[in-house]
Amino acid sequence: MTKSSSLPLQANQTISMEESPDPPFVETYKNLIDTNIVDDEHNDLFMVEECELPLINLHQLNYGNKFEREECKKKIAKASREWGFFQVVNHGVSPNILGQMRTEQVKLFKKTFNEKINIDKSLNFSEGSYRWGTPTATCLRQISWSEAFHVPLSDVSKGFSSLSSTMEEFATTLSELAQELARLLAEELGDYYNYKLDYFKETCLSSTCYLRMNRYPACPISPQLFGLMPHTDSDFLTILHQDEIGGLQLFRDGKWISVKPNPEALIINIGDLFQAWSNGVYRSVEHRVVTNKFRERFSTAFFLCPSYDTEILSCVEPCLYKKFTFREFRQQVQEDVNSFGYKIGLPRFLVSTN
Repeated sequence: MTKSSSLPLQANQTISMEESPDPPFVETYKNLIDTNIVDDEHNDLFMVEECELPLINLHQLNYGNKFEREECKKKIAKASREWGFFQVVNHGVSPNILGQMRTEQVKLFKKTFNEKINIDKSLNFSEGSYRWGTPTATCLRQISWSEAFHVPLSDVSKGFSSLSSTMEEFATTLSELAQELARLLAEELGDYYNYKLDYFKETCLSSTCYLRMNRYPACPISPQLFGLMPHTDSDFLTILHQDEIGGLQLFRDGKWISVKPNPEALIINIGDLFQAWSNGVYRSVEHRVVTNKFRERFSTAFFLCPSYDTEILSCVEPCLYKKFTFREFRQQVQEDVNSFGYKIGLPRFLVSTN
């Protein structure tokens, strides 16, 4: 792919099908698609077993007796150690807000592609919030057949009134939940971490955390392409609300498994920073999204991120990972993506064994 076809596109670029809401995936990646298409029968993206993530009822954490609260904490810590993923119900976000958020999100993504590439200005979002595809893709499996709006929490109050008010309530509740879960997981690490229980409150601010609204359009050559290529999250915690379509898969015990969708639950997963900060106790697990040939999929994610100058270092010795700042981590990830087409992540920061 030449530099002229890299993404995101600028507002003055000409695209086909101007009234379509879909980004020009086929036109942009035509050469990669034409030369790399394979037989569906030998494609492994859909040939995986389905599982249910550990399900945790947060009612016990917030309203249970002392024994029930402790049991709930242990379940959360165990899932974070063994799975790196779990789902929660009675999480504090009302079904009404979840429904409103999805309705407003769908309305936003139904705008034409031309409107969406100009929407940063019209909604007063930070420049570059709308993204699609994979700018660095050099082969079929590096293409992400999806589009997204990345919105810092500090921008959530901007935009259309119906969207911003819903986003603000949604984001506030998820931010509070993420802070509570992060503090709980720090407590479960033991005495060495007790003096850092306010670490997340001090470092993960509204200007550094963000929401990402995702749309995965129906893909005519599914299952040849990913909706989102395999990766780990570069944050402390991610909270995800997805629809009933499914498509999220995670890598566990040497194989990919498909997550059974539960629209009433929120999915929580551990990010790279928490794995490093916990000295490998909690796991940041590789995951991906597969495409659907006939149906589009929507999801919304909250990312608990620190300021760029925040130092990530375990409280126990020997440390598995070198001390690094979030800025250094992000810069290394971007360099690797530009060089190799994919993220390497935490292995770059392992302490040398030589």
